[in-house]
Amino acid sequence: MNSYATAGVSALAGAAFGAAAIQALHAQARKPPPAFAIAEITIKDQDGYEKQFLPAIVGSIGEKHGNSIVWGGSGEALLGPPPRERVSVTQYESLDRAREWWNSQVTKNAVKIGQQYADIRVFIVEGASLPSP
Repeated sequence: MNSYATAGVSALAGAAFGAAAIQALHAQARKPPPAFAIAEITIKDQDGYEKQFLPAIVGSIGEKHGNSIVWGGSGEALLGPPPRERVSVTQYESLDRAREWWNSQVTKNAVKIGQQYADIRVFIVEGASLPSP
């Protein structure tokens, strides 16, 4: 192959690679920020909570592709009132996906069960990147 043909093929390959990289960057820019479902829980009946509620709510989270980040554990207040005895944080792809989880019949059924065994507060927040200093 002569040098002109080699240079031409190299230029075309570089342009194709560059176009693919730009497409990937544009796709990333359009991706919505993740969302987080946060639950604060005070257990009234440990046995019922563990045997009835946990399997139901874990199933609903898995069904909607949530990613549990925090599940239980002890919390510590740094400012303001202390957190409840249990805190759960679940990440979803977007605020819409978190809403889909909350509004699904599987989640509604799990929450009904959970309210028999615990006082539960749930809210969702949209994640965002902090601006660079």
